[in-house]
Amino acid sequence: MNLGSLQQDNIDKFGEYQYSYCEGKWYTNVEMEANSNRLSNALKSLGVCRGDRVAIQMLNCPFVTCSFLAIFKIGAIAVPMNPLLRPEQSTQILQDCGASAVITSPEFVQLTLVAQRQVDGLRHVIVTEKGDVPGTMSYNEITDDQPDTFKLEETDNDDLAALIYTAGTTARSKGVMHTHFSLYMNSMGCIDFNSRYLSTTANIHTSQRDMRTKKVVEVRRRITGYDTGLDLLVLPLSHTFGISVVLNGILIGQRNVMLKRFNPESVLKCISEFKINRFAGVPTMYAMLLNHPDFNEFDLSSLQYCSCGAAPLPPQTGKLWKEKVGVDIYEGWGMTETCASTCCNRPDQPPKYGSIGKSLNKAVTVRIFDSADRELPAGKIGELVVKGPTVMKGYWNMPQETDDALSNGWLHTGDIGYVDEEGHFYITGRKKDIIIRGGENVSPFEVEEILMQITEVADAGVIGVPDETYGEEIKAFCVLRPGKVISIEEIIACCRQKLPTFKVPKSVILVDSLPRNQLGKLLRAELRQMK
Repeated sequence: MNLGSLQQDNIDKFGEYQYSYCEGKWYTNVEMEANSNRLSNALKSLGVCRGDRVAIQMLNCPFVTCSFLAIFKIGAIAVPMNPLLRPEQSTQILQDCGASAVITSPEFVQLTLVAQRQVDGLRHVIVTEKGDVPGTMSYNEITDDQPDTFKLEETDNDDLAALIYTAGTTARSKGVMHTHFSLYMNSMGCIDFNSRYLSTTANIHTSQRDMRTKKVVEVRRRITGYDTGLDLLVLPLSHTFGISVVLNGILIGQRNVMLKRFNPESVLKCISEFKINRFAGVPTMYAMLLNHPDFNEFDLSSLQYCSCGAAPLPPQTGKLWKEKVGVDIYEGWGMTETCASTCCNRPDQPPKYGSIGKSLNKAVTVRIFDSADRELPAGKIGELVVKGPTVMKGYWNMPQETDDALSNGWLHTGDIGYVDEEGHFYITGRKKDIIIRGGENVSPFEVEEILMQITEVADAGVIGVPDETYGEEIKAFCVLRPGKVISIEEIIACCRQKLPTFKVPKSVILVDSLPRNQLGKLLRAELRQMK
């Protein structure tokens, strides 16, 4: 199979409709298919062949969606890259994957050109919008004269479709290899999960906005499936989540409003003006929205389903959101190595705060193993392991790391947790992040959750630091809410009230912000460099 065929399948099934809105313009599914075909033809004319790696380094925009599809169609391998990476990080990824081309935007093109000088084989730098940068070629110029039809390259299920680099929160980024089949099975699992637990009738409501009159025209179509509504897409498409969202939307005829990047006020305005039904975010985003000074002035009553992942959702954030908005946040869990969508709380039931739910894909099995790969009973803490068709093929050019991660047919995730009697999973930490103080294991997540319960604290991060007596001691970094004041001694005293002595931070540092990636994951490697 070839994932690039899905857009034409979408058109055959649903006809032409307004697919995505971005920066003042709606794009139809037919436009997206034609544009991706032109790009496929252009890439082939430049000598990009089956199996070549093509990097995509842009903020959210329709160009990203078209690039995914175009790369799939020619049998090449898409390499989505976070556009906010430091120059040395971008260079490392481009060198590692051996990219032959990069599709980027004007604001990030200089980053790519710096990397190009150090990457052998990186022949083409394609720039969207403006095409007057020396040493690059214009996206519009290379696609304008190309046909809007394309003969799909035949690919096998096991052929690589995407090479997605991990966030590198604890170590160097690794290239995760996903096939056409693993990505397809992930999307089918998500669709099956939602069709089981959301409405089985499907009135899709989407808005065609006349930007001059602000008049909203409701367009209704009926399809077999569930009520998908209108999505707000603000999480980065450079993550494995991005490919999942693109493919899920194509398969079910979804519509979305796309924001280039997260901004609390822009998100609140968008939900209110477009009557958004579904919103997926990370805990930091929900906290920032709730803390917006004008939060109560926006009409969020159209929201029907909110989801969260990438980092643990503080229970108080979920409860406050439900209190103010009237909608629960359904927490889930996944990894780049498992196509991002592995577990989730069922949307037809109140969520279990603190839990990541159950496996959402019937073809995917999640278990808790001990260090000898023996399954543990409910309540016992061990490592989450995953088996199924959504698991990665391996790490690019890293055979030993691949063998270590895919031991005995199971993906060993490195996440520590347990399962309760009802089958709901809980994450308590990362193996590499566990602090061993005087022989006692301490999860940074647990300490951070207590710190976040302090009224004055807006964000918190915890690490272990060397200690001559105990081996490691606990060090916390806290960001205070605007206008709030609390002493370090008071923070430690609050922890003593709720934590056993060996889990109480020995030191607390007050900082303006914590290092987090686009998905809100705490970058502990960078946190350890902070004084």
